[in-house]
Amino acid sequence: MTSLGRACAAEVVGTFLLVLFGTGSVAAAVMTGAQVGLWQVAVVWGFGVALAIYATATVSGAHLNPAVTLAFALLRPASFPRERILPYWGAQLAGAVLAGAVVLAVFGPFVDRFEEERGIVRGEAGSEASAMIFGEYFPNPAMFGTDADAEALVSPLAATAVEGLGTAVLVFLIFALIDPRNSNRPQWMTPFFIGFTVAVLISLFAPITQAGWNPARDFGPRIVAFLAGWGDIAIPGPRGGFVAYILGPLVGGTLGGLVYDWTIGRALPVEEPIPAEVSRG
Repeated sequence: MTSLGRACAAEVVGTFLLVLFGTGSVAAAVMTGAQVGLWQVAVVWGFGVALAIYATATVSGAHLNPAVTLAFALLRPASFPRERILPYWGAQLAGAVLAGAVVLAVFGPFVDRFEEERGIVRGEAGSEASAMIFGEYFPNPAMFGTDADAEALVSPLAATAVEGLGTAVLVFLIFALIDPRNSNRPQWMTPFFIGFTVAVLISLFAPITQAGWNPARDFGPRIVAFLAGWGDIAIPGPRGGFVAYILGPLVGGTLGGLVYDWTIGRALPVEEPIPAEVSRG
């Protein structure tokens, strides 16, 4: 097993790449109109996930997501020791913060212009429309706005449930794609199919919650937004919404892994232990 220090370094790098590609695609879409439609953003996210996994999986398993790390620690402790949970979480958060800072530095002038053209005052109600390139909001501000009518569409509980559902599906498919007993798994194409899973989930659920599935992906850039002047709009967010993007994935990811073990996993022949190679989104 790779040393903890090297594994954590890989998690920093991999999560940085994942969040850079993902939040960068959102920033390009919202601030410049570079992406046309939700599917283009989703595809960039998906390829970003795949590339980050390809770059780091051999060293750390490419969790790149606290929800994935928790699922493997609880359900695959033989291959991923539970004492690695907090170091991995810290590394993933660090990578996400760094990516958020880079996105702010690169797109900062475009954010300023976007806010000026729309009369948005950073840190006040309605500034979710610009903060959404960092943290996530429900429903999607770019599609539904930020007024009371929009808020009535999705409650904090519903957002938490959607984030849990999406992460459950993601971890279920991660477990299926990396299970050595699964003769249909694509092996060297596994990172691509994990990324494609993320893209499909984004295309389905991004209108509702912006489709996070990853507490580090949301919270890291949200810290950057908080420090950059969005304040309470970033953390804790309207209606304390940032909790949905932490609690939902952490619970949902482990439930998704359990469903895999109770259904597909039980039907496969017993051979070798399942490795802790993954990732997300």
